[in-house]
Amino acid sequence: MKRIAITLLTAFLLAPSTTLGQTRRRSTPRQPTQAQAQARVAQVRTAGATKVADQIKHLTRFIYVLGSVTSGITAADEAAKRNEGNPALVQESRAKVKSSIAGFREGLDRLEIEFRTTPELQPYYIKLAGVAAGAANAEQEAAANRFDASGRSLLNVVGRLADVLVVMRQ
Repeated sequence: MKRIAITLLTAFLLAPSTTLGQTRRRSTPRQPTQAQAQARVAQVRTAGATKVADQIKHLTRFIYVLGSVTSGITAADEAAKRNEGNPALVQESRAKVKSSIAGFREGLDRLEIEFRTTPELQPYYIKLAGVAAGAANAEQEAAANRFDASGRSLLNVVGRLADVLVVMRQ
């Protein structure tokens, strides 16, 4: 009888510990549904397209202003040759233009990197690749004080960015 009592007591004490110990279920992490995955791709693509559009807006605004700045620099150069102008003002204007173009190149570099490293944007990277190089070309031309050629290079960059948006819309 004593043996039966010890066996029942042991069974009674061990039973709850084994059932309580397994209350937590193991499961694999939930995979997103196809609809959720498609929504994520659409969201990332829209964000990428917005960044491309922003670059187009900033560049076109800058190119518009660049025309009048270039005319002003040319007129100031002519006045400086006749000892009528302020050469320091001309140098400051040139430096601002050069630094603005360098800023565009840096922004386009970041945009290319984002498209290259984001899986949802990689299909569009092929069209985008090289826009930073076009801005670098514009930067070199501005460094050589060829602002008209620099503006034309930036116009080519805007055209390539527009092509990217067309592809992203399809």
